[in-house]
This record gives sequence, C-alpha cells and structure tokens, in this order.
Amino acid sequence: MALTKDNIVASVHDELGVPKNQATWIVEALLEIMKRTLESGENVLISGFGKFCVKDKRQRRGRNPQTAEEIVLRPRRIVTFRCSGVLRDKINGPKTD
Repeated sequence: MALTKDNIVASVHDELGVPKNQATWIVEALLEIMKRTLESGENVLISGFGKFCVKDKRQRRGRNPQTAEEIVLRPRRIVTFRCSGVLRDKINGPKTD
C-alpha cells in the first residue's frame, strides 16, 4: 500500500497532537515550499532522507508506440530522487560483511 497525503496528515495529527485541519495545513505548506523550490530549479535536500534534484533533459527523437511515427520530444525538466545513506540502511537493514 502506498503512503498517501491523507496518511501523512493523519500521522502528523497523531504524532503532534494537533487538530486535523492544522495537520493538513502543515503538510500542504511543506509540499508547497518543496514545489516552489523545485519549480525555481533548486534542489531540495532533507538530511537523513534524501535529495530531490531538478535535471534538464535535452530535445530528442522519440517514437509514438501506437503509430510508430517518429516525433521530436521537447526539452524539459524532470525531478529525480536520491535517497540518503541513512534511509538506504534503514530500508536494507544493517550491513553484514
């Protein structure tokens, strides 16, 4: 099951003991800050969690899979995520060498 924004709001409500509408406001404000930062081309680094990076993709040739027609894909920006070492270790468990 995926973690949804509603689940995050409920967790903030439970963990901080704030009213649900205030928890919603907190989560929405955080997401808006992250969106504005990424939109401006800056990266978002959350220590112990990971880094959201904005990357530029160049124009390239592509193909429509339904018609096999060749098309030109316009240049665009994408967001990538690199998890931190701390998060990677939590996901994979302790190292056993």
